[in-house]
Amino acid sequence: MTDMEKKVLMRICTKIVAETELYVTDSEMQNLIDWVCVSGQIKENNNRIRELTGEYKQIEPGCREGVREKLERMKEVCRERDNLFEQQNDLKGRQRRIEKALE
Repeated sequence: MTDMEKKVLMRICTKIVAETELYVTDSEMQNLIDWVCVSGQIKENNNRIRELTGEYKQIEPGCREGVREKLERMKEVCRERDNLFEQQNDLKGRQRRIEKALE
């Protein structure tokens, strides 16, 4: 399925849910929507983690040469990446709970 097909399908589903009370009345629908939202957040976090890891790899050689400013940025990048990893673990746990509820 192409990205455009996914976007169109998502918009159709969003309109259906917005026009009905399915999210409120149907727990399976609620779990499906929550799963999609959590999955999207996981993808966004993974992309950000990749960006931060790439930035870290670019900064690291300069740090080895003793550049203090780059070392501080590297520490910030590591902290942000670690926070995202913690958030990822929480989101994945939530996603697993939702998947169990869907079974």
